[in-house]
Amino acid sequence: MRGKVTETLLTADQIQKRVAELGAQINEDYKDTELFGVCLLKGSIIFCADLVRHLTIPVRVDVMRASSYGGGTESSGSVKILQDLDVDISGKDVLIIEDIVDTGRTLHRTLELLSVRHPSSLKVCSLLDKPSRRVVDVDIAYTGFTIEDKFVIGYGLDYDEYFRNLPYIGVLDPNG
Repeated sequence: MRGKVTETLLTADQIQKRVAELGAQINEDYKDTELFGVCLLKGSIIFCADLVRHLTIPVRVDVMRASSYGGGTESSGSVKILQDLDVDISGKDVLIIEDIVDTGRTLHRTLELLSVRHPSSLKVCSLLDKPSRRVVDVDIAYTGFTIEDKFVIGYGLDYDEYFRNLPYIGVLDPNG
């Protein structure tokens, strides 16, 4: 394992409080409908699990896996869909559940792919937003935290598949 956590950006308590707030807002916004959540693997799995436990509305969840990072700390610029949905989303209110929006490439490609399947609505909930790195504009309906341009790990986010298990979000020095 390479790298070292240099600082705690968001504590476990801060994250859990904000996830509960996001869940309450989503419950209100979708109170008259059934929601279909799309968890973007692998980084969003912990956030998705915590978020859906705060939902009191009818919700179904499926997973997609897309990647633009590989094993590095910079987006490669090339987005690959590694696993697609198993369910038809036409006519459904779809919420993409994402861990972090960085360049926007992966999310933009995912939105393109899902929008042609004719969902009733298609929105994004992202735990983290890093707008200073944005290359492609994407609309995020629900944002947990806006962060600076730092490489972050923990709470599902990784570096070369390590650090996902941290209950907080930390800043990584990959050379530490």
